[in-house]
Amino acid sequence: MEFTRESPFLSNEEAAAFLRLSPRTLEKYRVIGGGPRFRKFGRRVFYAGADLVAWAAQRVCDSTSEAAWRAVSRRS
Repeated sequence: MEFTRESPFLSNEEAAAFLRLSPRTLEKYRVIGGGPRFRKFGRRVFYAGADLVAWAAQRVCDSTSEAAWRAVSRRS
């Protein structure tokens, strides 16, 4: 996927829209871990498009039971 924006970075709201998640979900992932890689510039948080795509690609599952196993194993 190619990003045609001036900046290669997306805000929390833009990244959430790209992933079809709520901005609050990404905020939660930043605290508890398990979310996409992010960058901080001062107090502002940004995501690189390539990191969002890579994070989404790691979440490919073949069944719902596999998805449940991943969620439990990430908390440990």
